[in-house]
Amino acid sequence: MTNSTLSINTDLAREILTGFIKSEITRVGMSRAVIGLSGGLDSALSCALAVEALGAENVLAVRMPYKASSQNSLDHAQLLIDQLGIPNKTIEITDMVEPLFKLDPQISKMRMGNIMARERMIILYDQSEVFKGLVVGTSNKTEILLGYSTLYGDSASAMNPIGDLYKTQIRQLSRAMNIPSPIIDKAPSADLWAGQTDEDELGFTYEEVDKLLYLLVDQRYSPQEAMEDGFSEKFVHAVAARIRRNQFKRMLPPIAKVSNRTIGYDFLYLRDWGT
Repeated sequence: MTNSTLSINTDLAREILTGFIKSEITRVGMSRAVIGLSGGLDSALSCALAVEALGAENVLAVRMPYKASSQNSLDHAQLLIDQLGIPNKTIEITDMVEPLFKLDPQISKMRMGNIMARERMIILYDQSEVFKGLVVGTSNKTEILLGYSTLYGDSASAMNPIGDLYKTQIRQLSRAMNIPSPIIDKAPSADLWAGQTDEDELGFTYEEVDKLLYLLVDQRYSPQEAMEDGFSEKFVHAVAARIRRNQFKRMLPPIAKVSNRTIGYDFLYLRDWGT
């Protein structure tokens, strides 16, 4: 990446990310991966990277539709499954989440979306045990910074190869890796309800916010400097506030310190310590 753009060296990124997947999975004595394949771009890229790193036979793709999920999502996921030739399962979550929805007739779409995201992660970790593979994350840097994810839902994983790529960069690498064009070209959506799109919900486009996030985060611009660079005051303050407000989602739960060696503060070891 240069100092002024979001452009990446896709060959280098591909090499780094496939190496990361292989290293992180094999260092804990495993050789397989499990991925929730939504039909969207982020999960498609994570899946393609995992296949390149581990081999097609070692990556399980799991589709987890709800009754209101778009048929396009299932079809687009199938495009990638067919292209990569990977093991796959489809596990519908409708009967799992509906009893919880029915407990409150006033339940909001936000709550329903959170429940569905967490149910899907329950399934992925169960399949992780069945397939003997680690759950690979599918959240990009834009979503992580903005907090546009469900804690212990789609934000949960054993490791995340694409979490340092903005959505704009996800598109670049996906094109380089020949992800099917219908997946790249469609409007990003968590597919939580009919017609839902990420950008409508956020109130701005990924292209707009990525440019601002790159300045605020990677280039360490102050909000004032970002405004001097041409971004509106309202937009800068709204995005900066989201980054700060959602910091808790990016951290492990803090532990109150009462001893001389507290986990996460003084008792610090790599994840493969002892293996």
